[in-house]
Amino acid sequence: MAGYPLAMARDLQERIKKLIIDRRLPSGAGLPTEPELMQLLGASRNSVREALKALQAMGIVEIRHGFGTYVGTMSLAPMIDGLAFRTVAGHYRGEDSLLQLLELREAVETGLVSRLAGRVPEADLAELDALVDRMEAEAAAGAGLAETDRAFHATLYRGPGNRLLGEVLEAFWDAFHRVRTDLVDVPQDPGVTCRQHREIVDAVRSGDVMRAEAAMREHFGNIRARVATTAPLDANARPI
Repeated sequence: MAGYPLAMARDLQERIKKLIIDRRLPSGAGLPTEPELMQLLGASRNSVREALKALQAMGIVEIRHGFGTYVGTMSLAPMIDGLAFRTVAGHYRGEDSLLQLLELREAVETGLVSRLAGRVPEADLAELDALVDRMEAEAAAGAGLAETDRAFHATLYRGPGNRLLGEVLEAFWDAFHRVRTDLVDVPQDPGVTCRQHREIVDAVRSGDVMRAEAAMREHFGNIRARVATTAPLDANARPI
């Protein structure tokens, strides 16, 4: 019987999600009040509150104390947290979890860049050129390239107009860089990084699918090699 309350809680969560879908409620729309939800769902106040708290953790609803409950942004923040935690936990178990997360990003981006070759709008190509110029200036000044690198990839995949695609790629990026910053010091050759990004832009502009794929694979191959050269964590080590 221990699993019954859990199953009931999940059922309430699913019914609230169905209510949002059935009523076609957008982000920011108000949900029924607690008493109304209790009546609609045939559940106690505590059960409704627990279900709403669980949905808030997923970003599906937002509880504004004193104001009510609203449809959340439904962001991928829980996915980012889950990916980051899974990678850190795997790292401390002696797994190549950071490398695995990088390979996931590589698989997605290599497949995408082949579809974009010759299809990126000129305005976006000009912005990509400017971002590589900025990257080169930052490299010359000894500054970090992470934020410009991030803007480059976000701009590159902006063209398809697929909001979910952009959010998923951002989730992969956030998780990878959060974990990389926390766990390992990955060496970087700024000159190589800039050159590879310039080649990606040129390859996409040329419309050559094979060249675009090769440029992206080289870029990720370089990151993968740098991650692989970092010292593996002692299996007996523990985070501080």
